Amino acid sequence: MHNKSMVLVVEDDADIAALLIQSLKQAGFEVCHSVSCHQALVLARQQRFSLVTLDLSLPDGDGLDLCRHLKDLNPELAILMVSARHSETDMIVGLELGADDYISKPFSLREFQARVRSLMRRVELLKNSSVNQPANMLRVGTLVIDKSTHRVVLEGAAIDLTATEFELLEFLARQPYRVFSRSQLLASVWGYQHSGYEHTVNSHINRLRNKLEKDPAQPKIVETIWGVGYRFNPETVA
Repeated sequence: MHNKSMVLVVEDDADIAALLIQSLKQAGFEVCHSVSCHQALVLARQQRFSLVTLDLSLPDGDGLDLCRHLKDLNPELAILMVSARHSETDMIVGLELGADDYISKPFSLREFQARVRSLMRRVELLKNSSVNQPANMLRVGTLVIDKSTHRVVLEGAAIDLTATEFELLEFLARQPYRVFSRSQLLASVWGYQHSGYEHTVNSHINRLRNKLEKDPAQPKIVETIWGVGYRFNPETVA
């Protein structure tokens, strides 16, 4: 599966970079290496990568800014942040900017490899779920969202959603695994002009879970990422 997958390692510490590159090559990936934000952006414009491992502290800029630029270039790109920073704020900001996972130095190569395998499974799942789908139809495993008829079907059963619940589910499902804060969802689904507060998002998430989840008290489809926000997990409907 990995033979044609390209990974970009953005790391200015030569010893750590060598370990990551060796580990990825042993797993069957093709690997490029960058030591700076500028070089990483140049490479990302030249080559379509499946995964980027991204150090946050780089000589010519902040990895958080680079994360945003990389996601703008390729929204489907998986990003694993690798950092010596242990601040919860850095992790939260990184996830909100589009990073898929975060690992703090020091870490074991076994943990690194496990994170990479998990992210690549997600990449493959997204590729398979998006092939040959009509523009108004989103099919993720057993979940079907039909925008033309405003109809949602899960495991063969129709789910009755309000207009806002439908828009919320479609928004999350079209960007699986990405974590959105309540303020981001409020702006994207309701619009900036909406006069409600962020608890509006909580209420709609809860109602959506009551209709989708087998156990709304332990949601699997629309997950809570504590301290950050919510995300859609396609593996639970595969």
